[in-house]
Amino acid sequence: MTRTAIVLFNLGGPDAPASVQPFLFNLFSDPAIIGLPNPLRWLVAKLISSRRAPTARHIYGQMGGGSPILPNTLIQARALEAALADLGEVRCFPAMRYWHPMTDAAAREVAAYAPARILLLPLYPQYSTTTTASSMKAWHEAARAAGITAPMQSACCYPRQPGFIAALADLIGAHYAKAVAHGKPRILFSAHGLPKKVIDAGDPYQAQVEMTVGETVSKLGIRDLDHVVCYQSRVGPLEWIGPSTEDEVKRAGRDRVPAVVVPVAFVSEHSETLVELDIEYRKLAEDAGVPYYTRVPAVSAHPEFIRGLAEIARALVRKPPAVPVRICPGRCGKCPTAAA
Repeated sequence: MTRTAIVLFNLGGPDAPASVQPFLFNLFSDPAIIGLPNPLRWLVAKLISSRRAPTARHIYGQMGGGSPILPNTLIQARALEAALADLGEVRCFPAMRYWHPMTDAAAREVAAYAPARILLLPLYPQYSTTTTASSMKAWHEAARAAGITAPMQSACCYPRQPGFIAALADLIGAHYAKAVAHGKPRILFSAHGLPKKVIDAGDPYQAQVEMTVGETVSKLGIRDLDHVVCYQSRVGPLEWIGPSTEDEVKRAGRDRVPAVVVPVAFVSEHSETLVELDIEYRKLAEDAGVPYYTRVPAVSAHPEFIRGLAEIARALVRKPPAVPVRICPGRCGKCPTAAA
């Protein structure tokens, strides 16, 4: 029976209070996040992680002390394995970028499994140099070190994948229906932000977030839908892409409209959803006079999302076209199909 290994890429998160500072150090020492040469980047990462650790520990303390990303990813992995039983023996391997199980450990597990083929599947629907590209680079380095020789196929991104969009629309629909009782709702499609200079350098993330929102709005089919794309989690002195989710929550308060907040770029619950959106922005909404505030869950293991991931995996098994189809606008020079 053919053995297929599927490597699921995600950022990862600290699993205990003691893990918070080393997790942050791993994050900020990634050259895809802070583009300084070593040893300067190492020193900056040490400084930032030590300064942010107390606040971050408090945030994770509100979630029981650690991130739920790994347990959520394992649920997704088991569901995907079941959905792909027709491919033979399938096993999914989470490969976290900044905390355990990290990429090198995942590569060693894959090597021990000795699959006939390997499918690389990011749990980032929208491509970015700061997420997908960083995870893929780390994987290929780890795979070489682990002596992996099995053929690999990789998915780039899936901002308009029908299963992903169907899951989003289904989850939004239930929350939107409840919000209608409080007035005409406004949907805030919230994605993690990036510094504007990253986008200006050709990163396709923002363009792909907008693709996801456009497809979701079309799938919802709500006439004259009031909605906006916004970005959360801004840190540091750099100019970030906008509008910010915080500002949009305040605007909903000024307009006295219900706010339906949708995490459009996160497929797992974690600090940005469970704390930032559920606690901090809910309090902001109350203070701003928003008449009704609700947050739509991440797609997690929604059957439509798992079906969509399974479709991506099957397409990889069938082999992608020799020239990948480019979906990004021309300004996105960092799109991985740009050089194809």
